Amino acid sequence: MTILIAGGGIAGLTLGLTLQQIGVPFKIFESARDMRPLGVGINLQPNAVRELLDLGLAEELDAIGVKTRQLGFYSKLGNTIWEEPRGTWAGYAWPQYSVHRGALQMMLLKALTDRAGPDVLETGARATGYETSHDGATLLLEGGRQEQGQLLIGADGIHSALRAQMAPDEGAPIWNGRILWRATTRAPAFFGGGAMAMIGHDRLRLVAYPISRPDSDGMAEINWIAEKAFDPTTPWKREDWNRPADINDFLDDFRTWQFDWIDVPALIRGAEVVFEYPMVDRDPLPGWSDGPVTLMGDAAHPTYPVGSNGASQAILDARMIGAQLLEHGLTAAALDRYEAAFRPVTTGVIRANRAGGGPDGVLQQVEDLCGGAFDHIDDVIPKGELAAHAARYKSLAGFSIDELNARPRTIPENARIS
Repeated sequence: MTILIAGGGIAGLTLGLTLQQIGVPFKIFESARDMRPLGVGINLQPNAVRELLDLGLAEELDAIGVKTRQLGFYSKLGNTIWEEPRGTWAGYAWPQYSVHRGALQMMLLKALTDRAGPDVLETGARATGYETSHDGATLLLEGGRQEQGQLLIGADGIHSALRAQMAPDEGAPIWNGRILWRATTRAPAFFGGGAMAMIGHDRLRLVAYPISRPDSDGMAEINWIAEKAFDPTTPWKREDWNRPADINDFLDDFRTWQFDWIDVPALIRGAEVVFEYPMVDRDPLPGWSDGPVTLMGDAAHPTYPVGSNGASQAILDARMIGAQLLEHGLTAAALDRYEAAFRPVTTGVIRANRAGGGPDGVLQQVEDLCGGAFDHIDDVIPKGELAAHAARYKSLAGFSIDELNARPRTIPENARIS
């Protein structure tokens, strides 16, 4: 029998590639009628890049991504708080990549259909729920259709229908009062390219990084996210999430953020279209599985976009599911072992991101201590304390350098279910 996957995003496509790699029949059901390269920039941490390379996607990933070599935190006055190398520059055996989310999804889709054929994915097939029985799971689709499988994986995102059935009293995603405005702009590559910058503090910040290599004029496609905190009880056009935004709603807040290495107002004004999102997550669930059904990606553990960890964890979910299927067969026990491995990890990440324990928590510390004005950061926070903070989050999220470099492959080479 087949493994059914609800959702054809990064999580579902990576799971499909993993199942194809280990010889397990599967089919993906995607709600969208057309697969299009939607979204803006995301980051892939070395632990996730490793898995994509183990899927044989090294050339494809390098063609669409930029190797991230530095991450820096800067006060609202442009002062340097903390900079650290990333990827192979930091000592990882694998790089970190910045990439357009849509380009990554299209790359995964092409690889999957090239390897497994176009019939493994059906579009215009929205999941509405599931049923379980002694011999497997049934995926319920819009229009009353049903599909039978041995196992069912919910990769249908933060508004997952499968999750809603498991947790019927959960309600809508939880908004923390912050709005994100996201876009890309053709602009000068700062710090030589391949650098990621986080500027500001909890109430107002900007994240920027290139998703293309600099051209001969030093220009690159810069992905940026502007963030502003509001009273969480404020409606703020909540019926219009993920809509084209008016930059006048936030441009004035960043009017003085013009530094010798980045001009934030020019970056905002230079975007062709800006999209508006709420910063939302969900409370951690006490369980992801219901017998032969489990959740993955944002359906299982949606978290604030802090620490550049969301897409990476979805990829890791897919690979761990594959590893457990190799060990335990196409059984509910395999899904239970996957959940046992990752649910505590993602619960910790969700809670850390909510509590300001993510790597960008240092921004607010500096704001509270000195308003972002200093000559030497050691006079505000010792560099050893900053280094320890960065290391703690890497360990929590599963990509500390020594641990990852020493970890064996998730899917052994040439392993297949017999």
